[in-house]
Amino acid sequence: MATHALAPAPATASRGWLYEWLTTTDHKKIGIMYVINSFIFFLIGGVLALVVRAELARPGLQFLTDERVYNQMFTMHATLMIFLFVIPMLAGLGNYAVPLMIGAPDMAFPRINALSFWILPLGGILMISSFFTGGAAAAGWTSYPPLSAEGPLNSPGAGQDLWIVSLILIGTSSILGAINFLVTIFKMRAPGMTLFRMPIMVWTILVTSVLVLMATPVITSALVMLFIDRNYGGTFFDPSGGGSAILYQNIFWFYSHPAVYVMILPAMGVISEILPVFSRKPLFGYKAFVFATAAIGALGFSVWAHHMFTTGSVFLPFFSLLTFMIAVPTGVKMFNWVFTLFRGQLTFSTPLIFAIGFLTMFLIGGINGAFSASVPVDFALHDTYWIVAHIHYVLFGGSVFGIFAGLYYWFPKMTGRMLDEGLGKIQFVLMFVGFNLTFFPMHMLGIQGMPRRIADYAAEAGWNDWNMAATIGGFVIAASILPFIWNVFVSLRGGKVAGDDPWEANTLEWATSSPPPPYNFDQLPEIRSERPLFDARHGRAGH
Repeated sequence: MATHALAPAPATASRGWLYEWLTTTDHKKIGIMYVINSFIFFLIGGVLALVVRAELARPGLQFLTDERVYNQMFTMHATLMIFLFVIPMLAGLGNYAVPLMIGAPDMAFPRINALSFWILPLGGILMISSFFTGGAAAAGWTSYPPLSAEGPLNSPGAGQDLWIVSLILIGTSSILGAINFLVTIFKMRAPGMTLFRMPIMVWTILVTSVLVLMATPVITSALVMLFIDRNYGGTFFDPSGGGSAILYQNIFWFYSHPAVYVMILPAMGVISEILPVFSRKPLFGYKAFVFATAAIGALGFSVWAHHMFTTGSVFLPFFSLLTFMIAVPTGVKMFNWVFTLFRGQLTFSTPLIFAIGFLTMFLIGGINGAFSASVPVDFALHDTYWIVAHIHYVLFGGSVFGIFAGLYYWFPKMTGRMLDEGLGKIQFVLMFVGFNLTFFPMHMLGIQGMPRRIADYAAEAGWNDWNMAATIGGFVIAASILPFIWNVFVSLRGGKVAGDDPWEANTLEWATSSPPPPYNFDQLPEIRSERPLFDARHGRAGH
């Protein structure tokens, strides 16, 4: 009886690289797609910012003859930068780094992780499409009623509705991502990695995820009620029907002030990983950092009404006091960062330079925010360009400088190639100079009384020179992005090979190859402290 060997199964045609990326559940590829998607919306939001600055360079309407179009420009600029750039970009860096930092093979729920990402471009496309439906949202990124109410004098048409639906989708993505981060961090740490041996980056993502999970459903409720008011005859925020416009402000800021920390805590985590590496010192006050991060998360829910001092509907002394208090844990971090650098063996590579840019600019943003915590001062400065300066020093000088520090730091791990240091330093100089030229004059404009969200101003108001300086600075910022794009392009094609650990770093992501394999690790060093690679490199027992 003849026997026949089993014929090998026909080899399946290899999937194309595009299909592989579009269907991946690998947290590293998803993290990189977060970064790319966020950077695209950063470019779009930046173009809108240039339109705003070009319009304000001189008195009179220069380019946008319809003030309503100007309102769409600044509304969509802020919305894209906050909800489709800063928050998802930091989530993308966390998505890439956190499982590697804790020695996990992937996120806890890989398919939900992919779903979290793919909701984002859908929400972004919906939001951008509003420009082609008769006009985008034009009520500011806060969209206060009655400005955002349906009606010929307020926000007619589909643009505002698409804005609402887009934000609900983006919020859903954030909630799913936060759940995934929390389960991953609590259940998938490598043996030996106790909570107080986790990198600070992981701690900041943990606290950020708690903030997202607790706050995002709140703003979702406000958006749903606003949608009902606009389309189904509701009166939640319509005083003529028994509603309250102030109710919207309370709900919105109960989310949006914790959202400020959602946008800054992960950037603080990035900086806290970079400074020890490039100063060749341990992070000063590790446990103080952890407790300060938790304190910021807790206090972040108690200060929302400082955005509403001038409404006359909140208890001013209470919220003023708590606003001053939340500066304390941030101050603890600032001193610890400085002492981490103090007497260190500093290596001024591009990640460290951007990190120092973060420290200096975020410090100014914190100080000018403390002015507004004083009720009498806030009454004078509220809704002026002082507030525009403050939010940009915190979110651009803080978050965006932190993002670029992280991109330069982890690019070798993501790609196996080094970014060019010369181009990196050119980008930093242009961005640092352009940033301060743009936003520092806004302090002067605020003190002189220039209101936010205006398309034109009187020539005799005395604001001409400061606005021209801010516009020039805006275009310098735009120019600073070009060296970065060229740097990435050149480095991917033929940059210096990075090696597994080009920075001689401290945390576990550098214990594997660059880029890592799909399963992340062949083996892990013994984890005895928050610096396992340093311990392994120097044969230390840790603690």
